[in-house]
Amino acid sequence: MQAHGDGPAAAGREPAGAQDAEWERLAAGVVRRRLPRWDATVGAVAGGDGALVIDTGASLREGAAVRAGVTRVLDRRVAWVVLTHPHFDHVFGTAVFAGAQVYGAVGVDALLARGARTLRDDAVANGLPEREAAEAADVLVRPHRTVSGRLTLDLGGREVVVTNLGPAHTEHDLAVLVPGCPDVVFCGDLVEESGEPQAGPDARPARWPAALDRLLALGGEEALYVPGHGAVVDAAFVRAQRDELARRFA
Repeated sequence: MQAHGDGPAAAGREPAGAQDAEWERLAAGVVRRRLPRWDATVGAVAGGDGALVIDTGASLREGAAVRAGVTRVLDRRVAWVVLTHPHFDHVFGTAVFAGAQVYGAVGVDALLARGARTLRDDAVANGLPEREAAEAADVLVRPHRTVSGRLTLDLGGREVVVTNLGPAHTEHDLAVLVPGCPDVVFCGDLVEESGEPQAGPDARPARWPAALDRLLALGGEEALYVPGHGAVVDAAFVRAQRDELARRFA
């Protein structure tokens, strides 16, 4: 992982009540929040049987804030977690979601089983305090179920579609489609708005444009696309980023 947004210098204690104020409503029962430090997005979807959370933040403390915020904003317990990709700023908060069923791309379970120390070191190198990084790495949660193609989850009167689109940003990239008015697609770091897409050592840049083609086919022209970092974008933005990646890594 490489640093995003304003980095650790932007970190600080948030004012009371800021956590709930920062939850952005995208559609009925669909919200997201841009977390501090690395501007990573977490999302949540309300169903009759509970809430689905997409990504969990960069630490146990962030994960706890996400869990509490979703419970308040959606008035649902968190029953499902989808990890879009295995970078510390998207997975280190997972352990606080006790009882939730955790989903990841096929191969993520094995990667997290052997790679906790690598994630810890990456987190520290990017500015997470060593104690917080070590705590999260020690209780790192591996997915209970892995997704190799397309999986439909029934949240209780509401379905979401989890799709494996990688390798691209990493070897294990998932996107989450929430059908509705409008459709909402949580992209993970397949799409980034607050800076150039980051291609670290685990990226597969030559395959990234094709993954974005699949992402656009999943969401269509009228969907809202939620990047892993930055503001919500439209299909035209995703297409432009796809074309730029194709030029950059040709």
